[in-house]
This record gives sequence, C-alpha cells and structure tokens, in this order.
Amino acid sequence: MPQTVCPAAGTMFTPSGFSPHLASTCSEADPVIEDEGGPQEAQGPGACLAEGPSITSASLDTLIQHLVPTTDYYPEKAYVFTFLLSARLFISPPELLARLCETCIKQQQLDQSPLDMAKVRKFGPKILQLLTEWTETFPTDFREEKMVGLFKDIIHRIAPCDEAYWKTLNQVLQTLSQKLAAIAQGEECIVKVNASSVSSISDKLVAFKTKSPPIQKEMLSICNDPYTLAQQLTHIELEHLSHIGPEEFVQAFVQKDKLDSTQPCFSEQKKKTTNLEAYVRWFNRLCYLVATEICMPAKKKQRAQVIEFFIDVARECFNIGNFNSLMAIISGMNMSPVSRLKKTWGKAKTAKFFILEHQMDPTGNFYNYRTALRGAAHRSQTANSNREKIVIPFFSLLIKDIYFLNEGCANRLPNGHVHFAKFVELARQVGEFMTWKQMECPFETDRSILHYLHTAPIFSEDGKTHSLCRSTFFGKTWWLF
Repeated sequence: MPQTVCPAAGTMFTPSGFSPHLASTCSEADPVIEDEGGPQEAQGPGACLAEGPSITSASLDTLIQHLVPTTDYYPEKAYVFTFLLSARLFISPPELLARLCETCIKQQQLDQSPLDMAKVRKFGPKILQLLTEWTETFPTDFREEKMVGLFKDIIHRIAPCDEAYWKTLNQVLQTLSQKLAAIAQGEECIVKVNASSVSSISDKLVAFKTKSPPIQKEMLSICNDPYTLAQQLTHIELEHLSHIGPEEFVQAFVQKDKLDSTQPCFSEQKKKTTNLEAYVRWFNRLCYLVATEICMPAKKKQRAQVIEFFIDVARECFNIGNFNSLMAIISGMNMSPVSRLKKTWGKAKTAKFFILEHQMDPTGNFYNYRTALRGAAHRSQTANSNREKIVIPFFSLLIKDIYFLNEGCANRLPNGHVHFAKFVELARQVGEFMTWKQMECPFETDRSILHYLHTAPIFSEDGKTHSLCRSTFFGKTWWLF
C-alpha cells in the first residue's frame, strides 16, 4: 500500500583501526573494540586493523581525532564515510570541519613560519584527499560558505610548498559547484513536477465531468508495450535516486537522544529530506496511478486487459531489478477499488501476478524479496552489461530497516561514548544504496510516457478530489462490485 516516511546486513563499510597518533593517549575515552574474547580497550597502533576487531564505541573527540590525517596516516575510506555520515548527529559539519582544520594546523605547525616543507609535502596530499572525499560524498554540506572558507584556508596554508595544491583546489571546487547546481536543479524539478501534476489533475478532473471516460487518454493509448513502460519507470526511479544524498537518511530520523546531553545539530528547517520525501511521494503516485488505470475502463474485458498489462509491466520491472516500481504496481493492484473487482479478475490471467506477489510477500520480514535483492546485487557486481547492473530496492522497506535500526539502538552509550557499532551498520545499509543509485539508466527516454506518468490524473484519498473522482469515474457504480 502507499507509504509514508516513518516519523522521527556482506559488509561494504567496515571501519578500520585507529590513528597511530592516538596510541600514546589511551584513556577512558579511547575506543572500545570487540573480538572473540569480548570487549577490551585498544592497545596501541595495531590494536584495531582492517583484519582485526572493529570499533564499537568511542568518545566523539577520539573519533574526530581518528579522522585527522598526518604525514604517515590516512583513515580508511570506509571510516571516513561512516563518521561523516553519523557525526552530524553530534556536531554540525561546519563545526566538525573547523575542529579538523584546527587540529591539522596545530599538529603540522601550519601557523608557524617557515614551514617544514618536507613534512607539509607529505601531509598536503592527505588533507586534500580527505576534503575531496567529503565534497564528493556529502556535497550539500558545502552549501554553507563557512565550509568552503575553511577548505580554502587550510589549502592556503599548505600551498607555499606546492602550487599544484591551488590547481587541485580549483578543480575540486569547480566539480563541487557543478554537483550543487545539479542538486538545486533536481530540487526545482521536484517542485515543478508536483505543481504540474496538481494542475493537470485539477484541469482533467473538470474535463472528466463534461466528457465520457472513453474519450480520455489511458496508459494503453500512450504505451502498450510492458517492457517499454518498465524501462521508463526505471528512468524515473533512477532519476529520483540520483538526487538523494546519504545525509538525508540520518536527517530523516534525527531526534534528541536521552543519553546525549548536547544540543541537537539540526533545527526543523535544516533537516533537509526533500529528495527522500519526493521519492516516497512518487511511490504513492504510482500505486494510485495503477489503481486508476484499472478502474477507468467501463467494461470488464477492458479492465482485465489493463490488469494483465500491469502484471507484465511488473514482471519486466522484476527482470530489470526495479523492485520499487514492482512493489508499487503490486500495491496498486491490491487497493480495495481494484481487488474488489471480482468479475474483472475472473476474466484476467493472473498466474504471473501470484508469482510476483509471492516474491514480494512480507512473510519472514520480506524473506523472498531480500533473497531476490541479494541475487540482483550479485548480478550487478558481475555483469558486463549496464542493463544487468540495475538494482533499485523497495525503498520504503529500506527506510523501515534504517528506522528500526535507529529506534532500536541509542546513539550514545551510558558512559557517553558514541555507539559507533550502530553507525557501522547504518553506513553499510546507506553505502550499499549509494552504490546502486550511481547507476545511469541505459534505456532511451520516451518523453510522452514520462510526461503521462508524472501528470496523469489519479484517484486520491484526499476528501475533495476523491469525491470528485467518485462522481466522475464511479458514476456507474454497478460495475465496481
């Protein structure tokens, strides 16, 4: 059924060991690590390596220190992603970057003159790499001018050692500017699509009151090929996914932790989840669109044809790896206005539909779907063709998994340490999604189909619109029962 964002497990991201420069400062605030022998405290530089036990908890200061590169140390990319994703729950990105830069300046003596050129030449590429990773993975953090200013300041301090740093900085900022422009454009498109959809529905509902339903456009008059429609649905899915940043998963569920004495880092205005919410709205729209298309024809035979058509579309979505559209279609066909059309279903060939329903059966926490998703993910990793690399998960279930992970585990432990093991799992789930969303759609676009999918009028649970739909579409209610 239609979904809402909930109110406030192969490992892709597994954090590595702690920075060597923490070894001499072991204390109560140092990380707790876990192995087969149970919890213990870190014991020096090699205590927690990639092949050894992973971090389970540490103080925020210790985790920040572990992020800081030195002349002979750089944090693993997995740790960088995990910490930058989760740290925003405890400290704002500008404050985190300010502390990072302050620590680097102090450790590398970048505020002294003359600089130790040999030392800075070893350190420079590492800090530049870290900040580049940050801009690539979390570009929206750099919408704030303070973030860009801190970035420029630290590079300004190391630039005397190598002028190439300025060139690299300009390249990074240019790429960042392009990404931010694309994100802004995507957000504008969301607003336009919503506006055009509402306008189109309003206009067409008036038309439906004055014209008989057969005159109206229906999906089969726009596209009668299930594979083509499945491809266009995949276009829309991947377009939505491309705009969702990893930070939105954290910001969607941010709330005051009872064990956290610090102030929340997000005001309601800064909890930007625009793209995530737009994607959930798209799922709901597709559910209602499927139900609408099935209920529109006046004759049982025509309705049965539409049902069979969407069954074939759902099967093609499954074959492509587009599980979100697949579930939306199944949900639409299970809505009560559709499911109660007993005589219509009696005329339709439904064997394939029951197979697809079995694949998305919620029994065993969606065991069948999760098995199919793992198969699609494996196919994606080994495929030579871009068409076989597509993996679009059932998004509302992903949100549900992250929601219950967030609800089931505290952000901080009673001793004040950050519960880092929780964020390792969060990063695993989000990181896997980030890999899938980077896929470019290999199918050609069909503007007329895409326009119809975005703007076609649909039945709604909204009181006024729903009533208008009933008086128009359900004028002859006898055939609905």
